[in-house]
Amino acid sequence: MELANEILFFLFVTAIVAGCIDALAGGGGLITIPAMLMCGIPPVSAIATNKVGGVGGTLSASLHFIKTGDIQLSEIKWMMLTTFLGAFFGGMVLTMVDSDFLSLIVPFLLIGFSLYFLFSPNLGDVDQEKKISPYAYTLVVATAIGFYDGFFGPGTGSFFAISLVFLLGFNLVKATAQTKILNFCSNLAALLYFIYEGSIIWDVGLLMFIGLVIGGKVGAKLVLSKGKQLIKFAMIVVTIGISTKMLILD
Repeated sequence: MELANEILFFLFVTAIVAGCIDALAGGGGLITIPAMLMCGIPPVSAIATNKVGGVGGTLSASLHFIKTGDIQLSEIKWMMLTTFLGAFFGGMVLTMVDSDFLSLIVPFLLIGFSLYFLFSPNLGDVDQEKKISPYAYTLVVATAIGFYDGFFGPGTGSFFAISLVFLLGFNLVKATAQTKILNFCSNLAALLYFIYEGSIIWDVGLLMFIGLVIGGKVGAKLVLSKGKQLIKFAMIVVTIGISTKMLILD
């Protein structure tokens, strides 16, 4: 599929903006997928191609957080593995069953989470007491969210960040950093599956990969410099935006 240079430039700029937002609160696909659809890219190809850029944006943010010491790979390696396996299996199941029912449930879950954050002003300010063990989170929650990303996708970053704050007691900056590496693993698993399926438009995907890498680096710096208030604001806006768009599309 050939696209005009001005359309490719538009998608590149869109990817930079999406990468910045994705590093803050997730939801970059809310920007990139509609942009590709608007440019005439078929839905399945848009979703598959978006994973190329998704890997780039989350990898860029993850490397930044690893460099600053906000991500310790030795502490999160098993969580990364279960997320990856969950997402790969989710992509496989997607080809067998209808995922439309999730589009009815997810918007209301995201709206509920965003309102919870909005009316819990101290949530995520500092580390809190754990509600479940890291072992249980790794086996159950990380696997489930990874499966969701491979199977459906919208709001995955928000689900990771919110669950890390609420269940493991992380502060928002720490939760956002861990979210990037986990979301990278789920994106990578889904990408490998879509490569196998042959649904990716590579010239668009690689261009948006570069844009999302740039945006992800900018967004990661904003996380560390502006902190929890910017993340909380971005997370509320993004989750409500994803939910609204999903409800309208339905």
